[in-house]
Amino acid sequence: MVNWKLEKVFKEDEEILFLCLYIGYSIGTLLLMNTAVVKPLKLICVFIHEMGHATACWWTGGKVDKIEVYENEGGVTKFRGGIRWMIIPAGYVGVSFWGGVFVAMSGSRIGATIAASMFGVALLVCLRYSPNKLLVWLCLAFILVTLICLLIDWLVFDPFVQFVTLFYGVFIGWYGIMDIYDDTVSRTVEASDAYACHKMWTCCHPRFVGVQFAVLAICFQALGLYIGLVSLADDNV
Repeated sequence: MVNWKLEKVFKEDEEILFLCLYIGYSIGTLLLMNTAVVKPLKLICVFIHEMGHATACWWTGGKVDKIEVYENEGGVTKFRGGIRWMIIPAGYVGVSFWGGVFVAMSGSRIGATIAASMFGVALLVCLRYSPNKLLVWLCLAFILVTLICLLIDWLVFDPFVQFVTLFYGVFIGWYGIMDIYDDTVSRTVEASDAYACHKMWTCCHPRFVGVQFAVLAICFQALGLYIGLVSLADDNV
């Protein structure tokens, strides 16, 4: 039976290492976020944001014509049809959700492998929807990196893919929180998804929408960390 109480979190080396890595990754992400070192990862986060819009479009019966990511860390998903009020918020929600999912699934080797595989599949799917040149190279590079990480884990060193998946989850999650704050809470950007939501629901101020996005992003990270620790504790029983 799964132990949801985390009674032994600070008694097992694996859980302590997991928490230390989460804290270390978080600090590293916050310190390096505005540097060129993490530029490729930031562009991948933009890709995940755009895939959130695309996925919501597909789920609501729409059609995606093109997905693009730009060097200035902007992006666009061109679509037709679908339910607009579900598609517009799906960018920020998608980044927050997948950040939490990666953290949660990094708690086990199988989970981390599934998460990394889903990431690779998503990158492959994107190549089908007329990506610009930058996104093509970005997808191919991260497909290769993820594949190498999986091979290292299963052939050389375990739990390598868990460390990588946890890093992805932490970076994506914190990027989502900081991006939401910068674009929707600290200021009002007319091109943001929060402003687009405001145009659909005029009673909701863009910053109020942004605060909701931010709270949701923090909750997804916290839930992902909790589930990851539960998964680790369950594996050690």
